[in-house]
Amino acid sequence: MAILEVKDLSFSYPDKSILHRISFSIKRGDFLCVVGTNGTGKSTLLKLILNRLRPTEGTIKLFGTDSSQFKDFGKIAYVSQKATAFNKDFPATVEEIASLGLYSRKGLFKRYNNRDREKVLSALERVGLSEFAHKKIGNLSGGQQQRVFIAKALVSSPDIIFLDEPTVGIDIQAVDSICCLLGELNSGGITIVMVTHDISSVIYHSNKVLILSEDGSSELISSKEFTGRSLMDMQHHRHKEV
Repeated sequence: MAILEVKDLSFSYPDKSILHRISFSIKRGDFLCVVGTNGTGKSTLLKLILNRLRPTEGTIKLFGTDSSQFKDFGKIAYVSQKATAFNKDFPATVEEIASLGLYSRKGLFKRYNNRDREKVLSALERVGLSEFAHKKIGNLSGGQQQRVFIAKALVSSPDIIFLDEPTVGIDIQAVDSICCLLGELNSGGITIVMVTHDISSVIYHSNKVLILSEDGSSELISSKEFTGRSLMDMQHHRHKEV
């Protein structure tokens, strides 16, 4: 059974059609990168999958259940594009931010206990930030802050993590580090769906690429095929310039 199945999905804003009859599926353990130029609906697609927008037509299934009826939120986690866009003077610690990921399984009003703290510290260790647990998150670098939000996603032990441009606004070294981290998490059994503009992450860590086009269509190919195609496109572009 596919862990995520999208069939004949279309979506339009009042003034613009974005996605047109998109179909694809991924299995447990896949690492899917969603790529495309600005305005092709990459972030919109994630919002549709997570039931934050309603499709114009088509279906989306998570673990075999229609996304509009899906309730097992502990199985999925989401890292938004603006995860690190907060007030730098915000007084929360790294541990406090990461612990927010527990609420998908615990609910909002259950007490934070020692077992919960062990899960949070374990998640911080997985992202290489265990020694920063008591530091204010505003004092961390952009790459470290993004790791905190990945730890927040990990604490509920999700089967699949959705990430919307997780490397935006951070330096190249931090980009490579985060992409390697996501590759390690995927190798450990977590399914990854990532919207990205960073082609290096596609080449080295994913196994599937969903290409969204400006006409609203899509194509699902292997990362190896995407890499070969990209190299040929680059060579063709250089040849035209010469």
